[in-house]
Amino acid sequence: MKITVNGQEREVAPGTTLAQLVQQLNVRTDRIATERNLKVIPKAQYQDTVLEEGDKLEVVTFVGGG
Repeated sequence: MKITVNGQEREVAPGTTLAQLVQQLNVRTDRIATERNLKVIPKAQYQDTVLEEGDKLEVVTFVGGG
């Protein structure tokens, strides 16, 4: 099924959870915020959030520095 991640179309298996997607993207969950269809998803819900055809996700990585 097709979803959009940070403006790029991506193919994922039906039933993929947000937690599985984050793992596929190889990003650390302690340094990201994720929005699904304009709604911020709390990290505690990643495992229970099943992605659906056409979802639009923004995964933002926090970077420290000064």
